[in-house]
Amino acid sequence: MDTADCIVIGAGALGLASANALARSGRRVIVLEQHNAIGTEISARSSEVIHAGIYYPTNSLKARACVEGKSRLYRFCEQYAVAHKRIGKLIVATSEDQLPQLHALKVQGDANNAGGLQILTAKDVRKLEPDLECCAAIYSPTTGIFDSHALLLALQGALEDQGGQLALSTRVTNLSFTGHDYLLTMEDGYQLKTPRLVVAAGLHTNKLLSGIDEATLRAIPPLYMAKGSYFTLSGKAPFSHLIYPLPERGGLGIHLTLDLAGHARFGPDVEWVNAIDYSIDAKRGEKFYRNIRRYWPGLPSGSLHADYAGIRPKLVPKGAPAGDFYIYQKGQASNLQLLAFFGIESPGLTSALYLGELAALAMGKYLSRE
Repeated sequence: MDTADCIVIGAGALGLASANALARSGRRVIVLEQHNAIGTEISARSSEVIHAGIYYPTNSLKARACVEGKSRLYRFCEQYAVAHKRIGKLIVATSEDQLPQLHALKVQGDANNAGGLQILTAKDVRKLEPDLECCAAIYSPTTGIFDSHALLLALQGALEDQGGQLALSTRVTNLSFTGHDYLLTMEDGYQLKTPRLVVAAGLHTNKLLSGIDEATLRAIPPLYMAKGSYFTLSGKAPFSHLIYPLPERGGLGIHLTLDLAGHARFGPDVEWVNAIDYSIDAKRGEKFYRNIRRYWPGLPSGSLHADYAGIRPKLVPKGAPAGDFYIYQKGQASNLQLLAFFGIESPGLTSALYLGELAALAMGKYLSRE
């Protein structure tokens, strides 16, 4: 039976970022990924936006991780030549009765140190985006876009440069605790053990941890899932900034994002689901047309096409206020053995490098003693 100093389950952005930070301590780190490629679920099914940190309650883990993660992500993209662009974002109020919410959101973003937010009048907005219809907007200059697939490859390369290992097509089917080590059993019966385990398995974390022991089971929060579909625009969009409506329950509203080639896509919407299913119902496009035309009345009929869908792990059910990120830790401060991430939805990609450093710091309290 093989042994590793640290094992990370999940090779999305968060798992790879955690493994990178852990490998810098000089320990042997193995990342296990059930699929045959890295980052194929939450990390690959996003808007590819570098978020500023506007929406989240001040002093929450989400707010701190987003703002700190944004700075780290921009630096990482520069260092590893990951394509990105600080493009800026407009959050729009499309009616007068939304203005109080818009101004409150600006106050929230300023409290979070989201970076240089400005309130623009409708006239100011038209100078930037002549085709955009709104009463006022928040301008966020530090919001950006990036190539998430290039980020994942750069994280993998950085991990392997530090001696870390990645095992693809390796699905953990059982976890148990022996009293000192965690024992991982794979689908083919192969077993690994480790004294330190990080679980960054996204939608699968709850199920993986549910069989370890009663204490861990009691600490596992319930999993709720919100599916978001994306539609692409045929032809060129007349916008040079990201365009967001005001946030709605369960998400940030059907917004317009641009990729690095200038192509536009819209989404995600919010559909609460009970199972993982990435298929898209083309009929959902009817809602997209209605919502988008509130801020872009000129959206041509027949121009939207179903593209892809993602599923966000939620810690709260439909209708409840948004939950914070949750990091579960087991063991004493000087002897941490298990760390697991829950509810890492948006802004999870922006926050990944910061959250990975938190994981390494928590484990490092133990590693530094040896």
